[in-house]
Amino acid sequence: MSTLIKPNHIGRKISRIRELRDMKQEALAQALGTSQQTVSAIENSETIDDEKLAEVAKALGVTVEAIKNFSEENMINFFNTFNDAVNNSHFASTNYNCTFNPLDKVVELYERLVQSEKEKVEYLEKIIKGK
Repeated sequence: MSTLIKPNHIGRKISRIRELRDMKQEALAQALGTSQQTVSAIENSETIDDEKLAEVAKALGVTVEAIKNFSEENMINFFNTFNDAVNNSHFASTNYNCTFNPLDKVVELYERLVQSEKEKVEYLEKIIKGK
């Protein structure tokens, strides 16, 4: 039995693109309106019909051709080219910083949650006193 990966295994390509997009099988399944087990079966399939492939491509936000032509080597070359372009452009000198303090947002959200819970308690107390 050979351990070589077949170069045109469409399921593995789908799996790798999904992973690169930081998407779990469950999220892809939900986008497709199917189960995680079905996504797993798709990713283990060497071939897939064109209609299903189009649905998967749309859910992943890529083209059918991108899935069919996907390879790790192409991705490495793309990112190397992209990094070179960024390093040689105005993006390299642009400083992208967060314009808000994430901790402030967490505190704000927590305060809103506490206020909501207080309102629930007041409402429930009013109902209990009315009985």
